[in-house]
Amino acid sequence: MITADDFGMSAEVNEAVERAHSEGVLTAASLMVSGAAARNAEEIARRLPTLRVGLHLVLLEGRPTLRPQQIPDLVTPAGMLRSDMVRLAFELAGKPDMRRQLKREIAAQFAAFLRTGLPLDHVNAHKHFHMHPLIAAQVIEVGRQFGMRALRVPREPGHAMAPGCAVLLAQARRASLVTPDAVLGLRWTGQMNREHMLAAIEKAPDGLVEVYAHPATADRFPGSARGYRYRDELAALVDPEVIAAVKRSRRRTGGYADAAMPRSGLLSAGSRRA
Repeated sequence: MITADDFGMSAEVNEAVERAHSEGVLTAASLMVSGAAARNAEEIARRLPTLRVGLHLVLLEGRPTLRPQQIPDLVTPAGMLRSDMVRLAFELAGKPDMRRQLKREIAAQFAAFLRTGLPLDHVNAHKHFHMHPLIAAQVIEVGRQFGMRALRVPREPGHAMAPGCAVLLAQARRASLVTPDAVLGLRWTGQMNREHMLAAIEKAPDGLVEVYAHPATADRFPGSARGYRYRDELAALVDPEVIAAVKRSRRRTGGYADAAMPRSGLLSAGSRRA
């Protein structure tokens, strides 16, 4: 499957998701339910019934779903979710009340997704913050109450992050969640241009593989990350050679919900439930 993160962050991202799905190889997107353009993203998703949509949990560097007064330890004085990821991770380990606040915010985001009426294809987190074992445990506990069946475990062969995914993978397996055998694009986050997209598609290992990107119609917009080449990523997703490479691969494309379908491909007969 070929997915886009940050759906709902801005109009520029939403426009790119719609174009990349309608004209290119994008098959799924992960929705920020409290993003500035979340309502527009929902409208786009309803117009595109073949686009698989998941929940992109935002637990730092974004807008909270709850009122700031309900999660005071998770937000800045301006009411935005904190950006000091390392310190936040350590504080969560030592502050039970902070963990309760986090669980409430996670539940609020799942509830907001439920209200969209869209089928929940998968779950992941902004900045892969769900790799934190305590956060993963809460995501899994709350998510199962909302019908979560698939969770991104961001392991790319040879990437430095891969060994750190072992705990998350074990947690997901205990919960019988669908997880990918590989996630490609981590080493080129923000730089998934045509060359890198072609390499990911052509060298994808067997099994359930997610190729992920961050397309947008501009490189600068509210919430954009410094140094990301969003327009290059959009161009890659609609590039004729990339489209041809996907067709040549004869691999199934879709979302995590398609993983059990018996046909070879990015979501293949070799893909498995964790």
